[in-house]
Order: sequence, then C-alpha cells, then structure tokens
Amino acid sequence: MNNYNHNSIYLMKLILTKMKRIWILLALPLFIFASCNSTKVESLPEITVYEHNAKYTATDTSKGKYKVEKTDAEWKQILTPEQYQVLRNKGTERPHTGEYDEHFEKGYYICVACSSKLFSSNTKFDAHCGWPSFFAPEDSAAIEYVMDYTHGMVRTEVLCANCGGHLGHVFEDGPKPTGQRYCINSVSLGFIKEGTNVDSTKTEGGN
Repeated sequence: MNNYNHNSIYLMKLILTKMKRIWILLALPLFIFASCNSTKVESLPEITVYEHNAKYTATDTSKGKYKVEKTDAEWKQILTPEQYQVLRNKGTERPHTGEYDEHFEKGYYICVACSSKLFSSNTKFDAHCGWPSFFAPEDSAAIEYVMDYTHGMVRTEVLCANCGGHLGHVFEDGPKPTGQRYCINSVSLGFIKEGTNVDSTKTEGGN
C-alpha cells in the first residue's frame, strides 16, 4: 500500500512537471509576439523648428493683402522671367532641374521674392520627386494654405504668407514626424548658409 501511494505521488509530480513545461512552451510564442509588437518610442532629430507645425489646416486662408505688395510691373523688374512665372503666375519648374533639388547644405531657405524665412535644412529630405521637399516649414505663420482645384485635381497650394508668392504644394506622403511633404519650386527659394550674417550678405538666388 505504501509503495502504491509512493508511486502515485511520483506519477502526479511527473505529470505536473510535464504540464508546466507544456504551458511554458505554449506561452513562450505569445510572449515573444507581444514583445516584438510592443510600442517603441523613437527618438526624434534634435531640432525644434517643426515642434508647433506638425499639423496644418488645409483651408483657403487667402488674405488678399500682404505685407509686401507690388504691381505686376514691379515684380517683373525684381524677378527673373522664370521666377515671375512660378511665383506670380503659379507655374511649375521642370522636375530635377532646380538648384535646390539635391541641395543639402546646412542653413535655411527663404522666399526669393521677399526674403521671408520659409524652411530649414533640418526639415529637408530627398523625396526623389524632382523638387526640394521639406516635412515642415520653419514657422507655420510663414506659409499660407489655399485649396487648389486646377488640372482636375484637389491639392493644397502653399504660398509665402509675406508676399503671396506661389511656392508649391503640400502632400500627406512625407516622413515622420509630420507625415507631410512640402513640394517646393527651387526658383521660389533663396538660401542662407548656416552662420551667415543675413544683414550684410545677399542671399543665394536672391536679389
């Protein structure tokens, strides 16, 4: 009788041990899956120019009045024919031809017509689309958004908020952290190198 009880206890321990191993084997894949799918907080680049510009309102905010206003004749005197066609007539330069398409020097980009600061090199990325691309403006107040229904499409046009010059369009296919792609004509831009004294130096591509 004692041997029977001893064997029964041993058998129960053996069964419990095997059951524990089976549960561990069953639970392990679930633990691995949960670990692989856990949310990881990605560190963002050490820049803050887009901090308050992650979202924008794609509505027609056309003011009709700008701080810098000139007649067509005055714009034609200031701008080259290509600049005038893009900035004032909402034209588009041919892709892969612009000066700043593959330009990644440190600094910031300004409106070539009025020198208003528009974009930082910190937010520029290569979208392989043929035009300079940025995932956020330098300051949300520097850009004006207007709905564009031309050419059978619905797009969000971006203008210089200081002079109303046409810059390009913004799309929702950009990289993190904003998911936006500001597709800008090079001819609309000037460039200020990092460390340049803006007050004493003319801008590249500017007047």
